[in-house]
Amino acid sequence: MDSQKEALQRIISTLANKNDEIQNFIDTLNQTLKGVQENSSNILSELDEEFDSLYSILDEVKESMINSIKQEQARKSQELQSQLTQCNNALENSEELLEFATRSLDIKEPEEFSKAARQIKDRVTMASAFRLSLKPKVSDNMTHLMVDFSQERQMLQTLKFLPVPKAPEIDPVECLVADNSVTVAWRMPEEDNKIDHFILEHRKTNFDGLPRVKDERCWEVIDNIKGTEYTLSGLKFDSKYMNFRVRACNKAVAGEYSDPVTLETTALNFSLDNSSSHLNLRVEDTCVEWDPTGGKGQENKMKGKENKGSGTPSPKRTSIGSRPPAVRGSRDRFTGESYTVLGDTAIESGQHYWEVKAQKDCKSYSVGVAYKTLGKFDQLGKTNTSWCIHVNNWLQNTFAAKHNNKVKALDATVPERIGVFCDFDGGQLSFYDASSKQLLYSFKTKFTQPVLPGFMVWCGGLSLNTGMQVPSAVRTLQKSENGMTGSASSLNNVTQ
Repeated sequence: MDSQKEALQRIISTLANKNDEIQNFIDTLNQTLKGVQENSSNILSELDEEFDSLYSILDEVKESMINSIKQEQARKSQELQSQLTQCNNALENSEELLEFATRSLDIKEPEEFSKAARQIKDRVTMASAFRLSLKPKVSDNMTHLMVDFSQERQMLQTLKFLPVPKAPEIDPVECLVADNSVTVAWRMPEEDNKIDHFILEHRKTNFDGLPRVKDERCWEVIDNIKGTEYTLSGLKFDSKYMNFRVRACNKAVAGEYSDPVTLETTALNFSLDNSSSHLNLRVEDTCVEWDPTGGKGQENKMKGKENKGSGTPSPKRTSIGSRPPAVRGSRDRFTGESYTVLGDTAIESGQHYWEVKAQKDCKSYSVGVAYKTLGKFDQLGKTNTSWCIHVNNWLQNTFAAKHNNKVKALDATVPERIGVFCDFDGGQLSFYDASSKQLLYSFKTKFTQPVLPGFMVWCGGLSLNTGMQVPSAVRTLQKSENGMTGSASSLNNVTQ
């Protein structure tokens, strides 16, 4: 009966996963169908605009050519009309002179005839008809304004849609996820020398496999990539996976997206547990600050301000100082001189890394891990359920590793940022200079319970950086270093 229930449960789980996969695909198809309709409408509008632009240019060219023909017609007509007027005037004068000369033949008086003959001779000499060019100044030829659009017609007949670059192919084998950076590499399915650049898009997700249409973050775009790989660095890995897709662009148009690729970006993400922190600590997500007024005093102070209507406090003071009243969680709130706050996420397996930065004027703080059973009066490093390094800047400066109330002074400069490496399965807790990756100290033990990141702060504050992969340099050091076991045997090799 039990085995049948287990088998049926597996079948139900498989069916549920398949239904979820099919539903996601249906959502993808619906979105694609909607995209086809919208994009088709947009393309048709753009096509109309392009042809309207062509028509407009043709109309402008036609109007210009018509004006040229009319101007040439007017010029030639004016020239010919002027020449025609001159010829008509010359002909009229010449006909009048011919008539006068003909009449002069009938004059009988010699003296009068001689006089008329001289007049005719003078008039002939001055007559415009004899100075007139009888060749048209312009011809009636207009062939220089004729057109032949055969080539243009051929060009118009070859109008076609732009050549679209093919979709690139992302090669998962060539992609690299390391040191909170992701390098994405791709190639074109065939050579295309018209490609100008690439566009890479990425987004975070907690789902493996194909990207989901619903309940997903928006794609972030990186444009104008000239090569066929790109590295995103300085990422916070606060999701299990990241989706990537890329498209190629020529000078005119962008091509299809590549098939999306999902890369794993798992890292430890945690916040500080406000419900169990000491009341003298102000806690906000990944920041903790010493508060000598105490939680209740601060809450009463804020309530008093609200009752007086003194306005909205600054966001920073609101988020840190006016936290909700103490809530009874899974453990007691730290009290007494245990100015402690724990992380809200337990480490039960694997290798993890996070970094801590102290305020410059912080007088005392500790960074490490602890079991959930750490007592509410217990201080980090003073019990066999916690491990830490401790920095003291009050009265005298000390830098030491602490466990089970044993102290090992560290011969190293306190770094600006401390990197914490926890190998739960390997039973190792190491501290590094986060900038240089210099090893500060390592505990060797065997964790028998899940551990929580732990922090103590007095007269100052700490800020955390989570969502980090174990740096490559730390992994390399873990292989070659044995964590100072020779000089710190009193604190190491402790089994709980």
